[in-house]
Amino acid sequence: QHLRHVEKDVLIPKIMREKARERCSEQVQDFTKCCKDSGILMVVKCRKENSALKECLTAHYNDPAFYEECKMEYLKEREEFRKTGIPTKKRLQKLPTSM
Repeated sequence: QHLRHVEKDVLIPKIMREKARERCSEQVQDFTKCCKDSGILMVVKCRKENSALKECLTAHYNDPAFYEECKMEYLKEREEFRKTGIPTKKRLQKLPTSM
């Protein structure tokens, strides 16, 4: 259950970013749409959408319960890798049907 420095500071925050983007999908879509519609002027025109997105993401990043949830997910993935030796990414891929 001991975490290395890279796990605490890189791998778990990576999971947090991915999950926070899923949970803030509405703000992500609004910001993306605004940027596509605004072109070069997006810096000026999309401030409201950008601040809403940052606020949503920051709320998740600063939530200790969310960190613990992501930490447990990481530990589960790590345990599975140690048992099988197969990374999660490869485990989730479909096997070829014709051999």
